[in-house]
Amino acid sequence: MSYPFQVTSFDQYKAAYKKSVDDPENFWADVASSFYWRKKWDKVLEWNFKEPGIKWFINAKLNITENCIDRHLKTLGDKPAIIWEPNNPEDRTRIVTYARLHKRVCQVAQMLKNNGVKKGDRVCIYMGMVPELVYAILGCARIGAIHSVIFGGFSAQSIADRLEDAQAEYR
Repeated sequence: MSYPFQVTSFDQYKAAYKKSVDDPENFWADVASSFYWRKKWDKVLEWNFKEPGIKWFINAKLNITENCIDRHLKTLGDKPAIIWEPNNPEDRTRIVTYARLHKRVCQVAQMLKNNGVKKGDRVCIYMGMVPELVYAILGCARIGAIHSVIFGGFSAQSIADRLEDAQAEYR
């Protein structure tokens, strides 16, 4: 069985599940081999249930946005990555291609960097469910910043709690 694969039957699911339980290292190495890795792992899995301690893809490095967006640019650049349907049926549907998503995510990432945000910083995002929210989330991921989405339906106290819990800083 080669990975990644699309499960098209219950029998295929059972076979994949069995391999994931019987041979997790090779199963997940096969799955992970389809991703773009900046640095491939030294070891897939290290586990110790007595301590407990589980580590996956030891010493590996990847950027999830490169796997979500960049690797698809050549073949899917002009295809929809996001189809956004507004709540109001009078408003227009927005279709964002992979190429446009890539451009916007890179712009947000650069804007964050220009404002002093760096890897490991915490960013709270207060936005509605619009494509720009995705740009902000993926822009944070692109530079290694941690994001927390805060929706407008939260009370003032809930927003304050989330800002404090995230330890986000204003710059």
